[in-house]
Amino acid sequence: MNLKQLSQMLGLSQTTVSRALNGYPEVNHETRERVLKAVRETGYRPNKAAQRLATGKAGSIGLVMPTSSGNSSDAHFSEFLTGLGEEALRHDFHFVLTPADPNDEVGALRRLAASGNVDALFVNYMRGHDPRLEMLKSLSMPFLVHGRSIGSEPDYPFLDIDNESAFYDATKLLLQLGHRRFALLNGPIYLDFAIRRKNGMDAALSERGLMLDEACTSHTAMTDEQGLFAMERILQMEKDKRPTAVLCSSTVLALGAVRAINQAKLKLGEDISMIAHDDVLTLLKPENFTVPLTTTRSSLRAAGVRIAERLIGEIKHTETFPAQELWKAELIVRASTGVAPAD
Repeated sequence: MNLKQLSQMLGLSQTTVSRALNGYPEVNHETRERVLKAVRETGYRPNKAAQRLATGKAGSIGLVMPTSSGNSSDAHFSEFLTGLGEEALRHDFHFVLTPADPNDEVGALRRLAASGNVDALFVNYMRGHDPRLEMLKSLSMPFLVHGRSIGSEPDYPFLDIDNESAFYDATKLLLQLGHRRFALLNGPIYLDFAIRRKNGMDAALSERGLMLDEACTSHTAMTDEQGLFAMERILQMEKDKRPTAVLCSSTVLALGAVRAINQAKLKLGEDISMIAHDDVLTLLKPENFTVPLTTTRSSLRAAGVRIAERLIGEIKHTETFPAQELWKAELIVRASTGVAPAD
């Protein structure tokens, strides 16, 4: 079925049907819903080339993806892309992934913006003083940041979770349970979320006159293997210096850390307590761990949906969104946190 046949079936002009499909505000809600219902029932798909000529829009969102040898697949990024894809599909939008040298992300973004193949850009894995921001602000193209950039002027559109507050609250819970010796299994320290999570933990500890021992801190890729290695190293410390409480920046890191704890014949929730950040990964549920994990929770998939929703809304001029959103992570207490063991 083509546009002419669809419009004849509905008794509407081709212009009205086209405007309804492209989200023009002058088409009333009842007509738009009627057109969308017919599209679903008939399986009609607009001709992208014709649509682009008519609207001047590519119907695509762009992302530059740094690649290098030795990079492992990232479950967190896959979960985010799933949410982004779900919302893009709902609006018949594409997203364009452009691989780039990690040292040339700014140039790759600029080239992607100039290509005419995308209507908007988003960036993630933000760093402190992130050099991509100034270039993005210089473009006449909508963009959205997933995360924030500590040390940069906060004058850009973003969606982030309150990482500092999440790890502050998690540390406070463990302090209330009597813990005094802590470990942190974190993401790479140059990434904004990792900086803020450590800051939140440090702030809670300092209120009790405590400090995080650097020997009990790791900043690595968030894989189960790195979680295992970091926890094994920490558990080799003398018992009176060994942490009784651990915070992990991901349930993936926690998976490896729990394996190390089990191998050391220690009991999670009794000998050592743990809180992990839960991105609500499809294949890794904290409640399904042998000892269910206490977590700070915020869905990466939901973030992907929201970012696509905001960018598509801005491209189509159909809805107004807040420029900046800071989501509060939920603290969910399970069996992996218990009273600090007696020395």
